[in-house]
Amino acid sequence: MWRDRLTRGLALHLCLLLTFLCVCLHVYLELGERRGPPSPLTLGRPTQTSQVLLDSGARKLGAADPMERRVGAEDRAVKRRVSYVRTPKKDSVAGKTVGGEEPSTCCPPLRPNRKSARWHIELEPWASDSHSLEGEARRFLSYITTPQVFCAPPSPESPVVQGGQEGPEGHWAVCLDSRYSLAQRIHIQHCRVYSLGLGMEDKTLERSLARAGCEVHCFDPSLRQAHLQESDMWLHRLSVDWRDPNPAIPAQRQHSNTKKLATILNDFGHRQVDVLKVDMESAEWKILENLVLEGVLSSVGQLLLEIHLHWAGFEVSGDDPSVVRYWFSLLKELERAHFRLFHYHSDPTKPRLFLHRNVLNATSAYTLGWVNTQWRS
Repeated sequence: MWRDRLTRGLALHLCLLLTFLCVCLHVYLELGERRGPPSPLTLGRPTQTSQVLLDSGARKLGAADPMERRVGAEDRAVKRRVSYVRTPKKDSVAGKTVGGEEPSTCCPPLRPNRKSARWHIELEPWASDSHSLEGEARRFLSYITTPQVFCAPPSPESPVVQGGQEGPEGHWAVCLDSRYSLAQRIHIQHCRVYSLGLGMEDKTLERSLARAGCEVHCFDPSLRQAHLQESDMWLHRLSVDWRDPNPAIPAQRQHSNTKKLATILNDFGHRQVDVLKVDMESAEWKILENLVLEGVLSSVGQLLLEIHLHWAGFEVSGDDPSVVRYWFSLLKELERAHFRLFHYHSDPTKPRLFLHRNVLNATSAYTLGWVNTQWRS
């Protein structure tokens, strides 16, 4: 008897428990329908409350609609992702179409950097299939003795005396043609001259330009003082090199007074040089290569260069035909940088040596004058 009562009691309790659970489930579902769909926060979007706060903040600040704010944020995120994509140069968006389609407008075209460094110069093709020294030398000598532009001779009242002797046939010469800006800048006394040498070269041209009102800087590593002003010229105890001193080597173990021209321009705060005169006794080839690779030539108005041909030059290697091809390629890089040859002079007092031999009766030293036809001060 007592067992039947116990069984009925347990069944009653179980029914009451199930009824309670059903009621709770019904209440939960009713409340869920009144609240609406699940919270947007579970989907990674702002909640309704936070959205209301954003709306009120946007109205207070006079901002655009929140939807536009979300679109702008998404656009910025896309731009950040796009900025890490490297596109080939041939697919540049600087006004070109790729495959017949309009270029992407997500990012502005990159501005060309005139001082972007290069790793090597572009070697010109061989002068002949035989790769002979005579063929390379003939092309090179013809190139440096054929002026590409004509510069009118200076007027008689010009205060500038060409170096070595008076007149346009001097050893060193500048182009004072009215088509280029040097004559005008000398007239207003707003010109700058850099003279790179080793202390033994003629300074007639530099003194003449200084008297005419130019700011003249001469670099001479043999000076005892670091900086000296003499005869309207600045003298600096510096030697221009094609590389800066290695910071890992102590100063007492290296020539600490040698710097690249780009470093000197930066240290002096100079952006442009009207006349750059280079007489570096066989170091001119590597210095010129550095000026080409680092894009410094765009800051130079006229380049006066003495080249030495009796040997390859410092740190220039290869057989004789390859050396001459390298020389010719360097001068062609000047032409690509808008420089044109206006003056050349062969020194008759120098021996007739071309890479340690007599080749086409060429002298061992030539002075060349180049003018940047697109240089603007």
